Amino acid sequence: MREFVFDIRYDAGVDELMDLFIETPEARSTMFLCSMGNAQLWRLDRITGPAPVVEAATALLTDSTYDQLSISGRRCGGRHYSDILEDDPRRSVVYSYFEDLVHCDSIPTITNRYITGALLFEVTRADDTERWRILMEDDKKVGMLYDTLGGRLRDGLSFHFDHVGDATGPLLTLFNSVTMRPEQSRVLELAAENGYYETPRQTTLDELAAELDWPRSTVSYRLRKAEAALVEAYIDAK
Repeated sequence: MREFVFDIRYDAGVDELMDLFIETPEARSTMFLCSMGNAQLWRLDRITGPAPVVEAATALLTDSTYDQLSISGRRCGGRHYSDILEDDPRRSVVYSYFEDLVHCDSIPTITNRYITGALLFEVTRADDTERWRILMEDDKKVGMLYDTLGGRLRDGLSFHFDHVGDATGPLLTLFNSVTMRPEQSRVLELAAENGYYETPRQTTLDELAAELDWPRSTVSYRLRKAEAALVEAYIDAK
């Protein structure tokens, strides 16, 4: 497994969410993403800090009018679903699912244009900096990705390279301690077995629904819940 690590730094007043961390140094955010091609991704955000910051960040992450993906001046098109998994005064966990993304200059969708195979993204936010760690099977085109990311940043954002190399630190593993409902586990296992998370995808939600004899909406909902439980366990374990 290889990793590409870099920082995106934000000037004050450029992004509403990052302004919360710039103004409140004790606030932190950990984000985990899984990109499924150019058009879909899901994400889990954990925000900690003073209650007003946690509340404001949670509101932004669940607001469909706030473009939380694009690093350029072009707004991402598509649909956004969010669910608050934990809502305490000083801690919040938000699950987000994005689909039918078009004209989207997000880091995950740009990465998918150059890097094939499974991709995982770990991001931390603190002060004026987002620190990105992209885990990948093959880094042959990281140079092209590096150039594209730096060239797409809108005014007020800057790119700072750290390193490319063998992955260090904790990696995603099987979460034996994850607790999820049996129906969520069943659809997650079937999706993985049938290649739902492969690139290109080997099955669809409609095909999974037909095999399970469940409505497509039920399959989609249970799969999102299973993914959220899996990723929340990963973040809590770090």
